[in-house]
Amino acid sequence: MSMKKFVQLFSVALMSAMLSVLLYRQFGEPRRVLWNTVDSGGARYAGLVDKLFNARSSSTFYSAAPTSFTIAAEVATPAVVNIRALLETGGGIWGNASLTGSSGSGVIMSPDGYIVTNHHVVENSQDIKVTLSDKREYLAELVGSDPSTDIALLKIDEFDLPFMLFGNSDSVRVGEWVLAVGNPFNLESTVTAGIVSAKGRNINILGGVTSIESFIQTDAAVNPGNSGGALVNTIGELIGINTAIITESGSYEGYSFAVPSNLVQKVIRDLREFGDVQRAFLGVNIEDLDSEMAREMGLPNADGVRVTRVNLNGAAADAGLQSGDIILAVNSAPTRRTPELQEFVGRLRPGDRILVEYWRDGKRNRTNILLKDKNNTTGGANKASGNELEKDLGFALRELSREEKQRTRVQGALVTSVRRGSIVFETNMQPGFIITSVNGNRISSVPEAVDCVRNAYNHVVLDGYYEGEPDLYSYRFRKRR
Repeated sequence: MSMKKFVQLFSVALMSAMLSVLLYRQFGEPRRVLWNTVDSGGARYAGLVDKLFNARSSSTFYSAAPTSFTIAAEVATPAVVNIRALLETGGGIWGNASLTGSSGSGVIMSPDGYIVTNHHVVENSQDIKVTLSDKREYLAELVGSDPSTDIALLKIDEFDLPFMLFGNSDSVRVGEWVLAVGNPFNLESTVTAGIVSAKGRNINILGGVTSIESFIQTDAAVNPGNSGGALVNTIGELIGINTAIITESGSYEGYSFAVPSNLVQKVIRDLREFGDVQRAFLGVNIEDLDSEMAREMGLPNADGVRVTRVNLNGAAADAGLQSGDIILAVNSAPTRRTPELQEFVGRLRPGDRILVEYWRDGKRNRTNILLKDKNNTTGGANKASGNELEKDLGFALRELSREEKQRTRVQGALVTSVRRGSIVFETNMQPGFIITSVNGNRISSVPEAVDCVRNAYNHVVLDGYYEGEPDLYSYRFRKRR
């Protein structure tokens, strides 16, 4: 071989090697998520939680590379906690109370201790214990819970905690690699991998006409104890809260479901700000479009949601929608199935405006809709102050402090004053009474107590306790009409 040819071959080999290194650095190296450090002290989190609960990943889609999940696991595992929720049940024939409960997982969403989990993990619980990945244990306060999405928000007293950032669940694609992180069968910090099998799944597990089921389906192994844990993408962003499985054996059989992170983010933001969820409604009944309907309507395919009923004075009625219209898109995002439309509207608040594209009489139309709440008003409800019942019934309420909840081991609303000569004054109820149920409906906050009393048709029964007294007290009165 001549020297000239040798030099040429060496030059080609060198250029190929350099190009390979450049391509690997550009596409092959795993992307790391870097966390901002925060100084210690209570004021350090001023405004930070608001930013975290409102921030969303700017990514549109991250491919399955890297196929190594170590970076995502290192980010997610420290932020996933174990939750044990205990409920004290009745005395039985010997008068001895017993404890029942449930266990699940949760995800730390801010460095000062806000934790998201499933509603069904903490439902009706009076004692919620959180165990971090480093074995530290805390009693948690229930900030709020939403059965319609199966999401709850907890708070523990701690700082400088590892936490996760929200990803963009709208950008998740079928076939994308994901990790499920949780505590199945009390096995701590378990990580499993799979792919996104489907989106917008409705498996009719939550029940209720206002429930929102638009689950991300995965084949990552999820078992009892994983509920409330994290579904993350390959760079460690939270894209869902693991909620349910379909199984005949009681264990994982290949189908697991997570609430999309964009819906979770809206729910916990409302729970933190108001104590309950500010739900927006279109004011329609809907169903999926099928191929026969599509042909009759002159549509090219069956992608769309058919309006079967328009509620009087609802948001859709105000905007001119009619029964039989086919909703095709909201804010330019296609609505192919009912879960997609329900999730999109569920991420908004009363008073928000949306642009709806719909099909009627062989033409595509557009209309702007001002969303309303369940009472057909456009202003979202503010968090109850506790004074709403004072004028008509004569008593005021406030939330229990964290210390009071820990001491009394109950959740409810505390009576702060009873006006002399009022309806409630005649029952002999005293300030300091902790209301735990209204007309048999368990309550855990002032807004719940106010709503239950307001919605009672005539007679009201308030059950609860006084601190330091084991007996259950019951006060009955009749509302004036």
